[in-house]
Amino acid sequence: MFSVLTILGAIAFTMVPVNYDMKDYLPEEAPSTEALAIMGREFGGSVPTNRIMMNDLTIQEALAFKEELAAVDGVSDVTWLDDAVDLSKPLEMANEDTVDNYYKDGRALFTFSIQEGEEVAVTDRLYELIGEDSALAGEALDTATQQKMAGQESMYAAALLVPIIILILVLSTTSWLEPALFLTAIGVSVLINMGTNIFFGEVSFVTQSVAPILQLAVSLDYAIFLLHSFSDFRKKTADPQEAMQLAMKKSFPAITASASTTFFGFIALSFMDFEIGADLGITLVKGIFLSFVSVMVFLPALTLLVYKWIDKTQHRPLLPAVPNKGRILTKLRIPVLILVALIVVPAFLAQSETSFIYGIGDQPENTRAGSDIAEIREHFGKSTPIVVLVPRGDVASEEALVQEFRALPAVSDVVSYVSTVGAAIPPEVVGEEVAEQFYSDDYSRLILQTNTETEGDEAFRLIGEVRAIAAGYYDEVHTLGESVTLYDIKNTVQEDNTFVNMLTLVTIAFVLIVTFRSVTIPLILLLTIQTSVWINLSVPYFTDASLVYVGYLLVSIIQLAATVDYAILLTDTYREYRQEMPALAAMKRTLDEKIFSIGISAAILSSVGFILWITSTNPIVSSIGLLLGRGALLAFLMVILLLPALFLVFDKVVGKTTWKANFYKKEN
Repeated sequence: MFSVLTILGAIAFTMVPVNYDMKDYLPEEAPSTEALAIMGREFGGSVPTNRIMMNDLTIQEALAFKEELAAVDGVSDVTWLDDAVDLSKPLEMANEDTVDNYYKDGRALFTFSIQEGEEVAVTDRLYELIGEDSALAGEALDTATQQKMAGQESMYAAALLVPIIILILVLSTTSWLEPALFLTAIGVSVLINMGTNIFFGEVSFVTQSVAPILQLAVSLDYAIFLLHSFSDFRKKTADPQEAMQLAMKKSFPAITASASTTFFGFIALSFMDFEIGADLGITLVKGIFLSFVSVMVFLPALTLLVYKWIDKTQHRPLLPAVPNKGRILTKLRIPVLILVALIVVPAFLAQSETSFIYGIGDQPENTRAGSDIAEIREHFGKSTPIVVLVPRGDVASEEALVQEFRALPAVSDVVSYVSTVGAAIPPEVVGEEVAEQFYSDDYSRLILQTNTETEGDEAFRLIGEVRAIAAGYYDEVHTLGESVTLYDIKNTVQEDNTFVNMLTLVTIAFVLIVTFRSVTIPLILLLTIQTSVWINLSVPYFTDASLVYVGYLLVSIIQLAATVDYAILLTDTYREYRQEMPALAAMKRTLDEKIFSIGISAAILSSVGFILWITSTNPIVSSIGLLLGRGALLAFLMVILLLPALFLVFDKVVGKTTWKANFYKKEN
């Protein structure tokens, strides 16, 4: 059954479309989403966020090129100088700043739209049209570049990751075959999971890049738990099937608790209004469930088929045993508590003060796309178009609105009917082809050329000013464009942050309360992991680096959900030993036994993160990787240093607030 499902999943996986357009994941009630729907319905186009700069052209040659550009399949809304000034008159009579926005020193700058979903094909055709000596830049090119790189980078990441995970597993086991069993059990669930995404229609580029290897890293522990338990029971019973039954029974609670915290943590992502979080969350929730089923159903069946080969491929431990680990670490408990107390508040404050970006940023300058952007900016400066849609009919208000927009320092030009044709000329006179660029049956379209970045304080402040000015003339105003989309993403994800993080904490706390039947143990575990999250997310503030907000939000949830397992494993073992011996002795023995297992889990998750960071050119995926890699290491350090210290300091409180704790007492 699993073989059939895996084959079907692998086939379906290759057929799942991937969406690289972040604006598609804004909620339907977002202003820019509503505006985009209106413009698509009324004007049949999109925002002209793409630019081509052609060198050494006369006015006539530029007009001829404009016709060639407009004729390219998938290109629309081509705008050039003739849309802003009357070229039948000498250029010297036109506004110099307006002319310089489109034509300067023999260079012509064209803006245009590219049909959504056709970015790769259209940009390839445009490169053939313009050759090597001209420059192309824009939102569609960024999307096409990411789309081309995604598959290549995923293969590169897998090529690096699989050998590293195999090496870690070989070092942590005593059979050459066991790592293959671990990877097979989880690999099967990953293929089935990603294949079932075909029922969603499509997945986001974040989900496609992050979900498979994150599922592998997070759920590999389940397979390790089961096979280690099976190995232990093989020493106590001669019947392999009985040993597997006992192993499944023994490891079931630990695997269930581990999977439950991760499962409910990822569910919180599904409640994000910014639907990239929901897209990733649902895929990871499916993945954790399928990994759990695979480990409890498929792995036992597979292991019982090949257990003789496990016996034949046994080897001695490859890593030397380090004695007295627990004694050394418990001696550090007071310095650790003091150090954490000193840094936790600054880390908490700093992680909320980090400077954020909300898009994918500029392309690297060592690429064709990056060098083209730099060349266009060198000659024509920055340009971020904003489209404003207002009700049609009030020509006087439209003319006054254009004048107010032009008075804004960040607005370099306004292209509209009244500014290009003239308020006194009826649309019927100029012809349908000209009029339909600016007027639909119900709306008037104005295109503002601005000299701001696509995002940042200046760009977002300008959007507020544009909306406020237009609202002074019209009751209904719609704005759209790349910067407007990022402005709405910013507002959406910031609203998501508090709610989703709180939901994650509450759901994981509930699982921990049920698992440990205690009031204080969940608090201690959550404080330990949350401290590692705060320290991790504060690093960009102290290093003066900007952080992609989507990555920040996702990792603040993923790190908590994925690494709380380390704390559960240590706590579960400590609680057992605490019933047999005093707190200090129980913690020393727990650390001696479990630090290696926790370290293996952290090493795998950290490797996944750092490889994502190294291999991905997408800033969102790369930032998730860096934060995840660093976060796994920090969580490991907090679990082996801070968590033991907290348990030893609050031992009596934990004993009194845990149902049937049965902690060892000397008088007993």
